[in-house]
Amino acid sequence: MADAGPQALCAREPRVPAERLVAEMVPPPRFDSVRFDTYEPDPAQPSQPEAIAVLSSFAAGLGGAHASGSGKRRWFARKPAAPTGPRGVYLDGGYGVGKTHLLASLWHATPAEPALKAFGTFVELTNLVGALGFQQTVQTLGGHRLLCIDEFELDDPGDTVLVSSLLSRLVEQGVALAATSNTLPGKLGEGRFAAADFLREIQGLSAHFRPLRIDGQDYRHRGLPEAPAPFSDEQVTKAAYATAGASLDDFPGLLEHLARVHPSRYGALTDGLSAVCLTGVCAVPDQSTALRLVVLADRLYDREIPVLASGVPFDRLFGDEMLNGGYRKKYFRAISRLTALARDAKPLVSQ
Repeated sequence: MADAGPQALCAREPRVPAERLVAEMVPPPRFDSVRFDTYEPDPAQPSQPEAIAVLSSFAAGLGGAHASGSGKRRWFARKPAAPTGPRGVYLDGGYGVGKTHLLASLWHATPAEPALKAFGTFVELTNLVGALGFQQTVQTLGGHRLLCIDEFELDDPGDTVLVSSLLSRLVEQGVALAATSNTLPGKLGEGRFAAADFLREIQGLSAHFRPLRIDGQDYRHRGLPEAPAPFSDEQVTKAAYATAGASLDDFPGLLEHLARVHPSRYGALTDGLSAVCLTGVCAVPDQSTALRLVVLADRLYDREIPVLASGVPFDRLFGDEMLNGGYRKKYFRAISRLTALARDAKPLVSQ
C-alpha cells in the first residue's frame, strides 16, 4: 500500500503566476522527445511522409536572422521588407494522425534556442493574453522565431478577434506560425456561428497559413485492443490507495470543482500526480461542463497521467446532441485521449 492515502483534485486550488504560463510554452512531456524521425507514417497515406518533408524544409528555413531584422543594423541599412505570403503552416487532419507529434517535431527542429520558440494550445494562448494583456503578449512573443499553436479552436467570436489580431501583429514582427486543427482554416467556423463578423475574421486569419492536409486513421486505435471496460468503485479506490502519487475523486464532484478553477490552471491542478482515479463516471450534463472536461483531458494526456475509472465507459461521456453539435471535434478528441489513458491505467488494478 502507498505510504499515504490518495490526494483529491477537488482539494486543489492552484494559483499560477503569469511567468509560469510563459515558461511552460514548450511541448508537453508526452512530446518532449519526439522528432521527425520518430514519426511513423502510415504506408497507405502518402500525405504523411509529404508532411514530414514540408515541415523539415520549413524548420530549416527558420534558421536565419529573425524576419523582423533582430540584431544590430548599420544606420544606412534598409529596413527589412515586411513578410509576404503565408508566414505559417496549418496541419489539417483528423484525430490521432500525429499532428501534435509533427508540430512538436517542428518546434524541436527549428534552429533557435527554446526561449525564441513557443508551443501551446489555442486555449493556453488565449489564457496567456488574459494573464499578460494583449500588448504585453505581443511584446513577449514578438521576438520569437516560431509560435506553434496546437488544437486551433475558435469557440466564440471574441476569441476569434483576439487571436486574429494577435497573430497579425506577430506576423508583422516576423514570427513564423504553425498550427494544428481538425478543420481547414477557411472552414473553422462552420457549424458554430454564422455571424458575418465572425466569418470575416476567419477569412483574414486563414490567409496567414499554408494548409497542409494529413490523412489517416487515429493511430491510438491502429492494431490496439479496445479500451478496457470501467472497473468497480472498490477496484478504483483500492488502486488509488495502492498507487503512490495517485488522486481519488468522485466524478460528479470533480465536475463541480472544475467550474471553480480557471482552465488555465488545469495543468497545475495535476502537478505531481502519477494517476487520476475517478469513481462514478457518468454522462456530462451540459455543454459548459463538457468543454471544461475536454481541457482537463488534454492536460492529462499531455502529461501522460493514466486515468482509472468506474461508472460509464468514456465513449458515453457526451450525449448524441453534443457529439452531433458544433463542438463535436473537441468531444471526440477527449474520448480518444481518455480512452488511451484508460488503457495506460489498466495495470494499476491488481489481477
